[in-house]
Amino acid sequence: MTHEYIPDLPRLEKQLIAIMARAADRIKHSPFAIDEKDGPANIVTTNDVACQQFLYGELGPLIPQAGFLGEENLQDVAHPLLWVIDPIDGTANYARGIADCAISVALVQGKTPLVGAVYNIFTGEVFSATRGGGARRNGKPISVSGRDFSAGLLCTAMSVYNKSLARTCDKIIYDAYMECNDVRRFGTCALELCYLAAGRCDLYFEMRVFPWDYAAGYLILQEAGGVLTGFGGEEVSFTRPIMLIGANNRKNYDRLRAIVEKHMDHLPYTE
Repeated sequence: MTHEYIPDLPRLEKQLIAIMARAADRIKHSPFAIDEKDGPANIVTTNDVACQQFLYGELGPLIPQAGFLGEENLQDVAHPLLWVIDPIDGTANYARGIADCAISVALVQGKTPLVGAVYNIFTGEVFSATRGGGARRNGKPISVSGRDFSAGLLCTAMSVYNKSLARTCDKIIYDAYMECNDVRRFGTCALELCYLAAGRCDLYFEMRVFPWDYAAGYLILQEAGGVLTGFGGEEVSFTRPIMLIGANNRKNYDRLRAIVEKHMDHLPYTE
């Protein structure tokens, strides 16, 4: 990577947040229609599409060398830098007026996210980070908690897009629940990773998530001192869906990973 491709990251972080704030304002209370992608569990609103189009138009001029990977059929990935976009993470929440939903954007170089932000559409709370520059909530530094496993809150989900995986998820969640404090299900990977980064929860497991769900949250969690990998300690990928296992520290991560691997010896999907 040559330096002409890399912008000033703190400056880009501010520009990104400003663009995301405008995007959120456009869709916060706008009317929308709902359509199904692969059935009623996976919906898309017209505001998902409109938000992605707005972000595409605003982010493109910032770095002409960058391509795009977006949830709503946006794929232009043959570039040295890549904007990874989820226009509304937690669409089911958004469609019901539930405040746990967010815009998630990260700029990625290969396997390395450089800058990322997650912007809560309804509350305006924003989490952000730059590579090597720390993580922030509303501009102020954040870090993971110091809780041990027994005091931890686990954020998780039941693989709603493929319910054949739910039984395995249930076994993993049950075993983790019996050792930790409690379980939370907010319905948005991006915000849950940020909550882990900010010390609001302490453990994270999800069977199958996509790069746009976690690209920004991954960087924010890393910069806040947390641990996040794929199955078996696999490096996080920005090109395909993966499992995520995360925690506030290595000891808790190792325990959660052991629980996962007790019930699985391989990923039950390839894409």
